[in-house]
Amino acid sequence: MKILIYSLVLFLIPFTNEPTPTSVDWKTDYGMVLKKAKKEKKNVLVYFTGSDWCPPCKMLKKDLFETEAFKTASEDYVLLYVDIPRNKNLISAEQLVQNKNLLSKYNKKGVFPLLAVLSPNGVLLDDYSGYSMNGEVGYHLDFIKRNK
Repeated sequence: MKILIYSLVLFLIPFTNEPTPTSVDWKTDYGMVLKKAKKEKKNVLVYFTGSDWCPPCKMLKKDLFETEAFKTASEDYVLLYVDIPRNKNLISAEQLVQNKNLLSKYNKKGVFPLLAVLSPNGVLLDDYSGYSMNGEVGYHLDFIKRNK
């Protein structure tokens, strides 16, 4: 019986392995991001999310941010992750204060998810909001590619 179970497990392993998600280097320190953007002469791609309460944000992470296409497109940016969670224990109090300040400066309507492009000097150049959760991320990729 044990041999049958082991054989079945070994047979199913190739079908259950998911590809490893593609990771990119999101930063959370706004000041450091601007310094890096100036040094590298790149724009900043800001992602406003509600990581623990926003279903479109969670799906966008899976459908866009964990793809090779996003990893490639994002190489032209310095990435800034701005989370506004409902569970205040997910980030530090200092981080929450910074993120709320960034929200009031660059996302005045409080729309989630929101992608914003900033110049290396912190000037808002463009933004794109929302996600319909249908797996179609072409508009998001086009936005990223045209604002580099």
